[in-house]
Amino acid sequence: MILLSSILFQNPGFFQQLGDRINEGGPLAMSLILISFFIIIFLVVRAAINVSAAGHKFQKNISLINQLALIALVIGLFTQFVGLIQIFDAFESLDNVNPAMFAAGLKVSLLAPLFGGFTFLFGRISSFILNWIRKSDLDVNTTNTY
Repeated sequence: MILLSSILFQNPGFFQQLGDRINEGGPLAMSLILISFFIIIFLVVRAAINVSAAGHKFQKNISLINQLALIALVIGLFTQFVGLIQIFDAFESLDNVNPAMFAAGLKVSLLAPLFGGFTFLFGRISSFILNWIRKSDLDVNTTNTY
């Protein structure tokens, strides 16, 4: 029991590791992705509440979820490209490149696209599930002319 408690208290917690990864991946970009993730969660809850409401309210929430998810992915990829350019500029000025330093730079450059991709997948899967549970007769277009 003592061994288990010492292992649990020595390892950093989930939120501490998440905070460390956010700082490693670039605080500005990772914060923007995190903010869009929280807004997506809010919009998913709002769309789930309005799942039986009029079509325009529900579709507006789904559209916002999809757009924010795509913005998070693009921010992550843009940050990766900027980070890779900075890595290669730094290595260009060095004569002897250490492989461990190169690997650490690549790891840092992959954190933002990974988090942006997770946010994108969460948003798209959420919108898919919300569209799936919604009854199709609620989205009937009333302006059909035959």
